[in-house]
Amino acid sequence: MNSIELVRSFPSAEAADPTERLAALFDAHYDRLYRLARRLSATTDDALDLVQETFLKATRSAKPIPDSLTHEEAWLVRVLVNTRRDQWRKASARKRHDSKVSLAPNRQEFEPTLIAQNAVWQALEILSPRRRAIIVMHQLEELSIPVIASLLGISVITVRWHLSMGRRELMHALEPCEGHTK
Repeated sequence: MNSIELVRSFPSAEAADPTERLAALFDAHYDRLYRLARRLSATTDDALDLVQETFLKATRSAKPIPDSLTHEEAWLVRVLVNTRRDQWRKASARKRHDSKVSLAPNRQEFEPTLIAQNAVWQALEILSPRRRAIIVMHQLEELSIPVIASLLGISVITVRWHLSMGRRELMHALEPCEGHTK
């Protein structure tokens, strides 16, 4: 099926009822949104919740979802990333106010791979939500800088700046884990 047939197979926003429109959006974009959510989330369940929240926000949106295939995907990605940024902010606020709970895992109980994965996730948590999203989209999702800029509604220069600063912050955060001494 080529892209023209694919676009024709989706009901237009005017012709379809909201349920059919949402079903078409879900069928067309679920896999892409799930892959992005999985890379932005620590667990599979968190990723599934994030995609579900994205589609819930799509149903509740006061503004209509863009009608073209590329614009609707960009709109849904932006909703997903913004939702995840809000979750990161809430988690950060909870951590600041909850000084009694120690979430540091006992590293001696983990395999080396899990230790490295945990260190990377902890390092990513240091980054600001926008910077973290840009790093994940570029490094893990392998999206180009212009695509990220388009999806997030920011300039290419801003994306490059966040990538540069994010890489520096990650390097400094991960240095102690590598065992290097200066």
